Amino acid sequence: MPTSKSDVWVIIPAFNEGSVIGRVVREVTHRYPNVVVVDDGSTDCTAAKAAAEGAVVINHPINLGQGAALQTGIEFAVSRGAARLATFDADGQHQVRDIVALLDALDARGVDFALGTRFLGSGSNVPTARRLLLRLAVWFTRLTTGLVVSDTHNGLRAMTRRGAAAISIRQNRMAHASEILQQIADSGLDYVEVPVTVAYTGYSLTKGQRLTGSIDVIVDLMAERLHR
Repeated sequence: MPTSKSDVWVIIPAFNEGSVIGRVVREVTHRYPNVVVVDDGSTDCTAAKAAAEGAVVINHPINLGQGAALQTGIEFAVSRGAARLATFDADGQHQVRDIVALLDALDARGVDFALGTRFLGSGSNVPTARRLLLRLAVWFTRLTTGLVVSDTHNGLRAMTRRGAAAISIRQNRMAHASEILQQIADSGLDYVEVPVTVAYTGYSLTKGQRLTGSIDVIVDLMAERLHR
């Protein structure tokens, strides 16, 4: 049975997004009223702008990284009784209509995870350098997890409460996205990919991961696997 909006929580990790976070929260709360913004040690007006638009704001006193912010948000949403959770970037590149598609996929397919992908629909707007990094991440994820996915570092995803219980993010920085996929694989729970649109802007590109960060991601993940 489809979940009501009151049972859905949208989690937005944010770091120094004061110039855009108000609009992002406003657009999300127009459709889904339960929004938690995890302000990850911002030094600007991110927290105040998010709260002014109706989000619940949780503050990290220092910057811990996007993975830590997501984990904080997931734990909070579960504690508030969320039946479905969606994660959403704070930089304005995601579309609220894609949250709807992800949540619909959870119900229609009877799965615990719906993963947004830029490459099953229209991926032509992905900048060339970013596409190369993403292809490398896809290859590494398929090799190490066995999950057949077309996109890995996409912050737009949805999960059931049972799916959320299988996620325990330890990688604080960008490697957390691949870590989540590893934990999905380990859980044995079903997943589906859903085409989404990522609207790249000059602002969002300055906030995203660069090619030079790919080595750090792989090193972090290999270190994690050695300690498992």
